[in-house]
Amino acid sequence: MKILIKNIKELVGVDNKARLLVKGKDMAKLNSIKNAYLLINGEIIEDYGKMADFSNSLLGNSKVKEIDASGKMVFPSFCDSHTHLVYAGSREIEYSDKIRGLSYEEIAKRGGGILNSAKLLHKTSEDELYRQAMQRVNEIISQGTGAVEIKSGYGLNTEDELKMLRVIKRIKETTPLIVKSTFLGAHAFPTEYKDNPDEYVDLIINEMIPQVAAESLADYVDVFCDKGFFTVEQTDRILIAGIKYGMRPKIHANELAKSGGIQVGVKYNALSVDHIEYTEEEEIQALLNSETMPTILPGAAFFLNMPYSPARKMMQAGLPVAIASDYNPGSSPSGNMKLMMSFACVNYKMLPEEAINATTINTAYAMGVSDEVGSISKGKIANVFITKEIPTYEFFPYAYGSDLIDTVILKGKIQ
Repeated sequence: MKILIKNIKELVGVDNKARLLVKGKDMAKLNSIKNAYLLINGEIIEDYGKMADFSNSLLGNSKVKEIDASGKMVFPSFCDSHTHLVYAGSREIEYSDKIRGLSYEEIAKRGGGILNSAKLLHKTSEDELYRQAMQRVNEIISQGTGAVEIKSGYGLNTEDELKMLRVIKRIKETTPLIVKSTFLGAHAFPTEYKDNPDEYVDLIINEMIPQVAAESLADYVDVFCDKGFFTVEQTDRILIAGIKYGMRPKIHANELAKSGGIQVGVKYNALSVDHIEYTEEEEIQALLNSETMPTILPGAAFFLNMPYSPARKMMQAGLPVAIASDYNPGSSPSGNMKLMMSFACVNYKMLPEEAINATTINTAYAMGVSDEVGSISKGKIANVFITKEIPTYEFFPYAYGSDLIDTVILKGKIQ
């Protein structure tokens, strides 16, 4: 079965070179084709080009479904490389605490934050966790996301961390999304280890990681390396253990302070370092000599009223930048990547072209799938969406509160 999308007003994110990422000045360049067609064969993008160059011979003898996209645009689906969307319940009470002036750290010290989510998750069955997570999954699919990384980290004990990771595996097996799984046992210190945090690090290294690996439940290992959480030394130990079991690092770094998290991430060839609000020249220089993707999370910075990562400074230095949602119940209760683009444009002064690249090809890189998705390239998986009628691609992040997606296609199938 082939799908022919014809009369496309503009086909956005075309990449004939099938690059794995874009960086520096290239982030402001967005290749597109006006009055275009896109041909999908099974799960794969087979061909694309100008309508004037289209030939019926491309269809062969296959059964073809035609979609007329007159006045509409086609984008590569969003890739969301940092989420925590498997969780139990919600934390809107803490939202009120934030409004009253309590900081993220103060809420955490009172037993709120991550520890609150851990308590709720412990009481919730695997089936119920899956049911709740699928509501969020279906929501982000409708909003244009086609690939997502999901972290554990609300278990904070071996049994509950495994429970989360099994739910993530189930999502991978039962949805059209491309899903990558990350073990984040080092998300916070459980109350019982408050006076002996290194003992919890030992538990992660000696018990959790081997069991996660035994069930092949995680692609990546992550650590919240920041002020009041895991130190550089503790992070170092956990990353070494994860690498030993085949899990490449991804790091929560420099959200609350200059923690050294970016440097330890680069040291161990982390796929990405995320949050990175506190990034200065030293961190930028470390990233320049690495294969690590700097990833900003505009939803969390907005929700927590935190400083903004220096995206413009990083791009001017020649770095790539990725944008992810950080979808979670405490600091970014939204997986809407279109909204994240708008935040990036308004708060981080990123151009629409930069924001589009940052939420597609660069976030695909940040979750290790940019060879498969993230751009319109022949041979890549057909994860795309068709917009409603819009005047320009700049209108997409500009109209931040509007639902502008008409049709979602994942792995070559209309959703």
